[in-house]
Parts: sequence; structure tokens; C-alpha cells
Amino acid sequence: MSDPKIIVALDFPGAVPALALAHRLSPELCRLKVGKELFTATGPSLLEQLMKSGFEIFLDLKFHDIPNTTAQACKAAASLGVWMINVHALGGRKMLEAAQIAVSNSARPPKLIAVTLLTSMNQEDITDLGISATPEEMVLRLAKLAQESGLDGVVCSAMETAQLRKQCGDKFCLVTPGIRPADASLDDQSRVMTPEAALRSGASYLVIGRPITRAADPLQALLDINGQIRGWS
Repeated sequence: MSDPKIIVALDFPGAVPALALAHRLSPELCRLKVGKELFTATGPSLLEQLMKSGFEIFLDLKFHDIPNTTAQACKAAASLGVWMINVHALGGRKMLEAAQIAVSNSARPPKLIAVTLLTSMNQEDITDLGISATPEEMVLRLAKLAQESGLDGVVCSAMETAQLRKQCGDKFCLVTPGIRPADASLDDQSRVMTPEAALRSGASYLVIGRPITRAADPLQALLDINGQIRGWS
């Protein structure tokens, strides 16, 4: 079975544009990410339609609550048959461990990963929160916490992947948003890297949105990026 490295972010307000874009892509070339806006607008029915078309889904809801509530949310998400779900590492060890147990007891356990720092955040942003560590120090601390809690991996900036790969080993899953081809706009991402450079640094999967979803020909854009990373995928 193929293991596409690109996860296309379906950042749309409703089902119609999301399905229209998905129908222009191929499940052999990518997976799809459904986030908070789209899932809130459409619910599980959209996931069912996408999975019937052959796509594996990263359900990006970033659960962050008390341990029992997070565990029950992860259990419900796992029952939908998605490929990957995530929680916030800042929820702490007890929450992470409860989520891991809930997912592992599911009939078809999805990959469970934790968000470290959002890729839109820079040093100034975390200083505003009263955190004296650098983004790199915070990401490593949270990634090690997720690994110790039994999670499959983390979401992190591609700029942290080399350090995390070294510290967490080859089997730890590193999912990297903030990926932009060299000629693309940065939009609202502060810490970004090209697809090839991200994989070379140790990323497992690349989350890519607007460079594909807003392209004149989304399938060709996807094919082009897959071509660029062929030697690293």
C-alpha cells in the first residue's frame, strides 16, 4: 500500500468546495486534513464521503480538555474510521496518557499525535504567554512528553524536525505544517520550509494547503510537489 507524504489541508467553510477539491485529487497521491471549521460545518458525513472516495483522513481537531473528556473525544473520533487524530501536548501527561489509552482500545486505532507549538507562533508570541524557553526548547520538551505518554508523534514546524528526529528516533511520526514550495506565499505562517527540505530534515508527512487548494490546477500542483520530493518519499 502506498504511503503518500502529502496531507492536503481542506481549509474550506463547507462541504461543497471541499468535495469539489477532493474530486480533483487522487488518494494515491495524498491524504486529506479536515480541521475545526470544516468539521464543525459538516460533521462526520463529510468524512464518510471522503473516505468512500478512498482518501485517508487526518482529523485535525486538536483536543485539549481534562483527561476524561479528551479521552472520550478521541474515542469518538477513532470510531469514525479516520487515519490520524491529534491533541494539544500542553494538556499535560495525564491527558495525553488518557487519550492514548482511549485510542489504543478502539477497534481501528488511528495514529495519535500531539500539537507542540502552532506554526504561526514565534518567539514574541510565546514570550507573551510568560514562557521563557525558545520555540525549539518548548517543542522538544512537548515532543518528549508526547513520546513518553505513548503517542505516535507530534505536529511541529519543519524547522524543528532535525532535532526531534535525533532526539525521538526514526519511528516517531513528525507531521509538519507550514510547508511552502519555494515560489509560494508565506500567508500566515511564521516558520516555514520547502517540501524537499522538510523531508530531508526528518519530516514524516507534510501538511500543504493553499499552494495546492488555491492552485489553478490542484492536481498538477500536487503532482509537481510529489515530483520534487520523490527521492525523499
